[in-house]
Amino acid sequence: MVVLAASIVSKSGKVLVSRQSVDMSRIRIEGLLAAFPKLVGMGKQHTYIETENVRYVYQPIEALFLLLVTTKQSNILEDLDTLRMLSKLVPEYSMSLDEEGIGRAAFELIFAFDEVISLGHKESVTVAQVKQYCEMESHEEKLHKLVMQSKINDTKDVMKRKANEIDKSKIEKNRDIKGFNSMSSMGSGRLDSSFNDLSISSDGGRFRNSSFDMISDVEPINTKAKDRSRSHVTAPPKSSGMKLGKSGKNQLMESLKAEGEDIIEDVKPTGQSRAAAPPPTDPFTLTVEEKLNVTLRRDGGISSFDMQGTLSLQILNQEDGFVQVQIETGGNPEILFKTHPNINRELFNSESILGLKRPDQPFPTGQGGDGVGLLRWRMQRADESMVPLTINCWPSVSGSDTYVSIEYEASSMFDLTNVIISVPLPALREAPEVKQCDGDWRYDSRNSVLEWSILLIDNSNRNGSMEFVVPPVDSGVFFPISVQFAATSTYSGLKVTGMIPLRDGGGATPRFVQRTQLIAQNYQVA
Repeated sequence: MVVLAASIVSKSGKVLVSRQSVDMSRIRIEGLLAAFPKLVGMGKQHTYIETENVRYVYQPIEALFLLLVTTKQSNILEDLDTLRMLSKLVPEYSMSLDEEGIGRAAFELIFAFDEVISLGHKESVTVAQVKQYCEMESHEEKLHKLVMQSKINDTKDVMKRKANEIDKSKIEKNRDIKGFNSMSSMGSGRLDSSFNDLSISSDGGRFRNSSFDMISDVEPINTKAKDRSRSHVTAPPKSSGMKLGKSGKNQLMESLKAEGEDIIEDVKPTGQSRAAAPPPTDPFTLTVEEKLNVTLRRDGGISSFDMQGTLSLQILNQEDGFVQVQIETGGNPEILFKTHPNINRELFNSESILGLKRPDQPFPTGQGGDGVGLLRWRMQRADESMVPLTINCWPSVSGSDTYVSIEYEASSMFDLTNVIISVPLPALREAPEVKQCDGDWRYDSRNSVLEWSILLIDNSNRNGSMEFVVPPVDSGVFFPISVQFAATSTYSGLKVTGMIPLRDGGGATPRFVQRTQLIAQNYQVA
């Protein structure tokens, strides 16, 4: 059975609603529907018409036709069953079976037709199921709308409060200015008559009016007389209205921080500002870095594991680049090492020494970036006991709340630092109720994420847990859980044991520093 289109047309041939189930051009469907009224005979009992290419299966509904356009190979019994189902749905969505009623319910009818016919084939549904599917409500959508409306109402309240404060500040400012003007007019009327009562203070630039007890700035004694009339006027007092200064800025910063934004406040430069990080002072700096990309299953086990490591070299002075690097590895057979194309691979395989194929050339300094890559390695197979951190999440619904228990278990192979476990949450108006937490927690309301942070995981806290409560939701909301951490030990156990100089007769071993770190680049529980 392949239904090309389901339509409702008038007996005069006007198309009211048409829903195509397969890709058809507009010209073709309009041509097929325009030809239908001419093919309908009067007084015939059958309700189908066949042409060279298609079959029309129809049913009169008062002054209208409910019509299915199908292929000739379609099963007519199934087409009639589909037609009966659609004829039951039309009165459910249209109050009146005329052109006006069908036009008002056009979109509802199209949605109902889509639930009955999918890709030209009938779905096994009832009228009640179709109505339920079309009226399906989303709890998360309702909750999101409630949160958005609450934010809008809070913003309106803040706007009203700020507007009232501004109006009050304007009234107080006008009152202060009027009072000052009246006082100034009184003082200017008596200034000439009481000039002899003025006593010049000891600073020579200010005087006191004994009648009004006012202090004002005056010109020196030899100032022209025409400017003395302004000497008694003082600046109007400052208003006590709202100030758009530091306090307002702090309120804005606090509100943004409450929504989960990372705010970096402006700091005025001072002479004691911290200087930029000094350049490296050691002749050689070698960096061992391993990045983890791990996906753990929520019910246990590893879905994917990929560890990639690099050894890079930075040289302080170009003339010191005539060296070779002696290393030793942990001997893990699962790790595959790959040298840079310019490195002598035979020397590395036989003596674990990293040196250039042409010893007469120095190593590049690598000062412009992360250094010169000497060696890479990779491990893609591991069991669950080898991952640094495993996470177990146990959501359970009890009454009107969902209780979520999360626990971690760290491997004894690594001491982890700056651990952050990010758990996605449904949209909430307030932070979740945290019952118990080993470490610190923070709720990012903007991204709806609960961040559980542990500064250090070592032998004293290889296990930890957190429990919180949220409204009832599906358990899949809390996944995927993202994890960030760092460690100073690696899977490869690679160490630089020394630097071999190639000039000056192979003198003393040059001084070098080694940095080692393991970081979680993409670590999830899905």
